[in-house]
Amino acid sequence: MTYVGLDVHARSIHAAAIDVESGELRRARFGSDSEEVIGWLEGLPSPMRACYEAGPTGFALYREARAVGLDVCVIAPSKTPRAPGDKVKTDRKDAELLARLFLAGQLKEVCVPSTSFEAARHLTRAREQVRSDLVRCRHRVSKLLLLHGRVYPETSTWTKRHRQWLGRQQFDEQATELAYLDALAAVDGLVARKTALDERLSRLAVEGEWWPTVCRLRCFRGIDTLSALALTLEIGDFARFSRPQKLVSWLGLVPSLEQSGESYRQGAISKTGSAHARRLLIEAAWHYLLRPGIGAPLARRQQGQPAHVLQIAWRAQYRLHRLHMRLRARGKPGNLSTVACARELACFLWAAAVAP
Repeated sequence: MTYVGLDVHARSIHAAAIDVESGELRRARFGSDSEEVIGWLEGLPSPMRACYEAGPTGFALYREARAVGLDVCVIAPSKTPRAPGDKVKTDRKDAELLARLFLAGQLKEVCVPSTSFEAARHLTRAREQVRSDLVRCRHRVSKLLLLHGRVYPETSTWTKRHRQWLGRQQFDEQATELAYLDALAAVDGLVARKTALDERLSRLAVEGEWWPTVCRLRCFRGIDTLSALALTLEIGDFARFSRPQKLVSWLGLVPSLEQSGESYRQGAISKTGSAHARRLLIEAAWHYLLRPGIGAPLARRQQGQPAHVLQIAWRAQYRLHRLHMRLRARGKPGNLSTVACARELACFLWAAAVAP
């Protein structure tokens, strides 16, 4: 068996291969052309296994190598053991480290999505980026008005009436007027982009192979089509997690822990995994402050779904509402109780997704 570690960058690839039988260590350096790397891997003694860390270069090398029958995997860089005393880091050393850790079985593989799955994920993340940009642009508009002592008299903002009020605002200084109009135009442009993405994602949710899972997640309060689609695409196959606790840990919703001797301290949540999925779960968890019930929109989303999935969604409403109330009665901050509910909500979603 030959184990290979690849340190992949945009313009260079460093490789290190260890022959288990002879103990020989081979090194090589390539440009950005993956064909050279694949040709070199094919010339190594077989059987051969290679790995590289997930990163901005994506999964192109993985897919090209798999297409020619090479055993290449992508590993999680956050799970790679590194010596704290090692202060010299080079691409050559990184490739050798990956090869030796791969040989020792100390690396964690990531789940590589299909090309269609990854493409849909790109679109959901594009919509998330537009949403974040829209929030920042709206803040710029409101804070520019606040600097000049102008505050919208009503409570609900960014409605049609609020937009009409914004359009009537004028300034004496021409520079301020231009800055305000530019910020307002940025908001209008982002609103149009977000609307177009929402419409395309709504159709994509129905067209893809992920629709059955999306339908099941839509049965839960606080999760509609776009949120269900984003969660499905970010998490991938729910069944790859043997237990719901592993999913929660992957999402970064478990407390961090420092234990040494008699000292034991829990800190903030670990925040590993997908930040997008974690935000969606926390936002959905706020809906469980309300008393359990099924409104007309939720009832429409639940039509035609299996009875055992509806029972899981109904149990989630009762359990998460009680958890909210219990933690708040104990004086816990609202954010803390919401994160705790999001953690349990992820477990209910796992149960609904993997149920037969």
